[in-house]
Amino acid sequence: MLVVENLTVEFPGRHGVFTAVEGISMTVAPGEIHGLVGESGAGKSTIGAAVIGLLQPPGRIASGSLRLGETDLRALTPEQAHRIRGKRISMIFQDPQTSLNPLMTIEDQLIETILAHEDIGTQAARARAIALLEEIGIENAAARIGAYPHQFSGGMRQRVVIALALCTNPELIIADEPTTALDVAVQSQVLELLRRLADTRGIGFILITHDIGVIAEITDRVTVLRGGRVMEAGATAQVLGAPTHPYTRALMAAVPRLDRKLERFLLPAVEGDAPDLPEAVDEAEYAANWLLSGLRHASSGPALEIAGLSVRFKGTRTSLFHAPEPFAALSDIALSVKPGTVLGVVGESGSGKSTLARAIVGLVNPAAGAMRFAGEGLPYGRVRARSHPVRRAIQMVFQDPYSSLNSRHRIGEILAEPLKLYGIERDPAQRRRLAGAMLALVGLAPDAIDRYPHQFSGGQRQRIAVARALLARPSFLICDEPTSALDVSIQAQVLNLLKDLQARFGLTILFISHNLAVVRQMADDIVVLKAGRIVEAGPSEAFFAAPQHPYSVELLSLTPSLALLDGAA
Repeated sequence: MLVVENLTVEFPGRHGVFTAVEGISMTVAPGEIHGLVGESGAGKSTIGAAVIGLLQPPGRIASGSLRLGETDLRALTPEQAHRIRGKRISMIFQDPQTSLNPLMTIEDQLIETILAHEDIGTQAARARAIALLEEIGIENAAARIGAYPHQFSGGMRQRVVIALALCTNPELIIADEPTTALDVAVQSQVLELLRRLADTRGIGFILITHDIGVIAEITDRVTVLRGGRVMEAGATAQVLGAPTHPYTRALMAAVPRLDRKLERFLLPAVEGDAPDLPEAVDEAEYAANWLLSGLRHASSGPALEIAGLSVRFKGTRTSLFHAPEPFAALSDIALSVKPGTVLGVVGESGSGKSTLARAIVGLVNPAAGAMRFAGEGLPYGRVRARSHPVRRAIQMVFQDPYSSLNSRHRIGEILAEPLKLYGIERDPAQRRRLAGAMLALVGLAPDAIDRYPHQFSGGQRQRIAVARALLARPSFLICDEPTSALDVSIQAQVLNLLKDLQARFGLTILFISHNLAVVRQMADDIVVLKAGRIVEAGPSEAFFAAPQHPYSVELLSLTPSLALLDGAA
């Protein structure tokens, strides 16, 4: 169906020409799901954009051929390419919230797409739209079609985006990270849907992802990319189970496993590793000694205790004459975190994981319950003064480091902020020295201090976010989905960093994730949340060996199997 031969894509700039992909060849057959996997910047999305004709200027195809059936895609005029795009080739983007128009109903968006490519009337287009929603698993589609995107969950919005891609019965669909932001239950449903569409409709898929579990679950063939070049390609079972290229083997070794716990991930030398310069090593040691000198000795009791915690939010008003019913985000939460350990918090989207974290740091005010930190009462956020010592002792690392770092400030200013805010260091020169030393401790080069957040990769930005949290000299770190947006090798680097910091400085960590394999690598104990309630809690290894609650069993069963990797281990 699709034949790509020796594709090279270039981006000319002031300082020369950047080659994003070089000499790429691949094929996609009808009904086949072909996976593209690799690190950020490997060229995965660039290949998809070149095939569908959406390369951003000044990007250009420098050489190679692209054929869809008998059609030479490179020989098309802009008008011809526009007619094929959406008709014969469709695309599913990563974030359904930004792919859908928030001001238009689902019905209007589906009908608009169908009418743009099909010579049929509005009523026939509406009937086809309802049939599509039913096919992709939207219950009561005739009634739900009039809703707006914000009235659907994340998984349902992704289904609507898939319906949009199916509107014109395309031959090829390019799915760019379609499950990255989804929890394991919704991810399983979307993957099952893609596989069914390939099998029943004969649609070819290019599946772009950094998730090896997704690749192992549904792809027929896989191409491994690095730096815009093919490292290895072939049948999925062969490439994942018996990789021949050293980079592929290293990539497989970096994948978190659900069936066993690894002490560390073994990685090849890549950009962002700890610098080897002697001065950088000395500065990292300086930062470590500074942290150790400021750490409070752990008490004999729990680091954090929570009893009867409940959080409620205002509901949506459904009638002018009835007050909105409050929504219970958390109900009667009770847990205890031992000093120097990692507590993993898991559950599907909407289970209350992030709400729990925000209640602990004081960003959400509970409706009821009590919290104790290091043996002392932990006040709610609304009465927790900035001078309260717990504001410094509990720090948070958020999911998206780019949005949590001020894009207008240099890294040195960002890192100096907690030192200034908490009165830890008043001398500007010493604050800059500590900021540079902390960068060295988390594995970044000294010149990073004078750069801006946009000049770093996602993994490097997450290291900066960790460095900022550490400069407050915390004893308790909350990590809310810190690796969900990172590719597998960068994820492994960040997890290794957190493991090293936790072991060296005795940090207590609350680690939130929907990726159970990642949680197994990090957590000593597990708490499972469902609909705002704890359904299971206990030691991590006991949980993974024999989960007790049916919901826990379901979560584990929905996690993509990595049995194919056993040959590569």
